[in-house]
Amino acid sequence: QVQLVESGGGLVETDGSQRLSCAASGRTFGTYHIGWFRQAPGKEREFVSAISASGGTTSYADSVKGRFTISRDNAKNTAYLQMNNLQPEDTAVYYCAGRHWSVSWTDYALARVYPSWGQGTQVTVSS
Repeated sequence: QVQLVESGGGLVETDGSQRLSCAASGRTFGTYHIGWFRQAPGKEREFVSAISASGGTTSYADSVKGRFTISRDNAKNTAYLQMNNLQPEDTAVYYCAGRHWSVSWTDYALARVYPSWGQGTQVTVSS
């Protein structure tokens, strides 16, 4: 399994921007689809965005579409989540997750299909 570590969280003002990184160990990062999820206090973990192993396919939750951009650099074993126009409702712990490309892309928004998870990074948007 790939091991993942998120970074880049912190406190940001409303309408500000932040970029999260998801660094992976090992030489097989390029064979893993990556998803970003978030969990706010008292709420269930929710899908934010996903990118295919090659980077050729991406998907976004409606709540972040047009504001967030997912990308990856397989040479650096890192995925990114660029977040613009942040709002207080974006406050949450953000997690990156990985699953092997042999698993169908179809269920990219389901947390249960990702066996590898990072520890999470807190993003707080002040109003």
